[in-house]
Amino acid sequence: MYARREILKSLGAVPLATILASPELAKAAASTLENQTLKLDNGKSVSAALALPDGGPAPAVMLIHEWWGLNDQIKSVAAEFAKSGYVALAVDLYGGNVATDPEEARKYMQATEAKEATETLQKWNGWLRGHQATTNHLGTVGWCFGGGWSLNASIASPVDATVVYYGNVTRSPEELAKLQGPVQGHFATQDKWINQEMVDGFVANMKQAGQKDPEIYWYEADHAFANPSGGRYDQEDAQLSWQRTQAFLKMHLG
Repeated sequence: MYARREILKSLGAVPLATILASPELAKAAASTLENQTLKLDNGKSVSAALALPDGGPAPAVMLIHEWWGLNDQIKSVAAEFAKSGYVALAVDLYGGNVATDPEEARKYMQATEAKEATETLQKWNGWLRGHQATTNHLGTVGWCFGGGWSLNASIASPVDATVVYYGNVTRSPEELAKLQGPVQGHFATQDKWINQEMVDGFVANMKQAGQKDPEIYWYEADHAFANPSGGRYDQEDAQLSWQRTQAFLKMHLG
């Protein structure tokens, strides 16, 4: 615990973008998280990484990783959320697997079973709500593969706010009617898959479901623009989207 505090103290003034762009700094930030496990109904054990803020009970944020898996980058973002005053839990949907190339990432993503992933997120939702360090406010944030699962998690179990970074948002009005909190989305104009047509359909279905209009932002960038370790990183848009995410969660989680 002492070592974690010292690492957090040393990284306290370092900007998130700098940490994410450096494998060494990201690894150091990731090392401050505590591994957590729970069991699904079939007895299978699933894990997540927990970052706790200083002080008393705090709102919680559940993070869902990109198609790469739960790597040091996502854990570093969880550590940053903790620095901002949130109980942050980075969930692992790949059973400990972390991809190092697109082919491997695609294999892990395609092997993810929707039913099991949904149960995993529901279980962690309940775990966070029952944790002594949390208040009764919970949000979800996800990127790419995790962006779609951020939305799925909020449909499966009640949350107070949902943030989607360039994730698949194709959902029926019947599914979206189950949402109990607002949605914020960050999308890229050059993204060939998560495109304008998909997002427009999502907005229309939210309206048909009787939901509040989602808070949608478009960036002159490509898919994964917020990931400093990739070739599509756009620093200005990444920082702006992070500021908007922070403001949105502060408004709805307190």
